[in-house]
Amino acid sequence: MTDTSATSATDASATRTAAAGPDTIRTAAAGTLPPLPLIELAPQAFAAVHALHGAVEQAAAAAGLEPLLLELVRLRCSQLNGCTYCVDLHTSAARKAGESDERLDGLAAWRESGPLFTPREQAALALAEAVTRLPDHAEGARAQRVARAVLSDPEAAFVAWAATVVNAYNRIAVTSKPVPAAGG
Repeated sequence: MTDTSATSATDASATRTAAAGPDTIRTAAAGTLPPLPLIELAPQAFAAVHALHGAVEQAAAAAGLEPLLLELVRLRCSQLNGCTYCVDLHTSAARKAGESDERLDGLAAWRESGPLFTPREQAALALAEAVTRLPDHAEGARAQRVARAVLSDPEAAFVAWAATVVNAYNRIAVTSKPVPAAGG
C-alpha cells in the first residue's frame, strides 16, 4: 500500500489555489510554498522603491556622504534583516569599491571592533541599526544624538533614508523567498 497523503495534500492545495483563478495555480513542492512574487505582482510599487533609492543616492552624494559609507550602512541593515541576497550584493559592492575583507568580516560586530571603524562610520552604523530595529525611544534618540554629533544633519538624514530604503529592499527580497508550507 502506498502513502498518498502527501500527494493528496498537494493536490488539495493546488485545487484550492486553482479555484482562485487561472493566474494563481501553484503547487507546493518539497514542503514549501512558492515565493510571493512581489515585484511581478506590483511592478509599479517596486519601480517607486527603485526611484526612491535613486533620489536618496543623489541627495546623499550632494550632502557629502561617501559611497563606501552608504554601502556599509546597506550591508549592516541587510545583515540585521537576514537578507542573504542583499548581504551578498552589498558585500560584493563594498569589495569592488575597495573595502577590506578585515572590515567586512568585522562589520557584524562593529561595536567591539576597536579602531577598525572611524567615529563617523560608527555613528552612521548606530543610526542605521536604530532605523532598522526601531528600538525604544530612548535608544533611538541616543543613536540620533551620536550621529548628529559626528555627521551633519543632512548626512544623518540621508544615512537614515539609506537605511530605510535598504530595509524596504530587504523586506521585498525576504518576502519573495519560498516559505515552508503548513506542517512542512
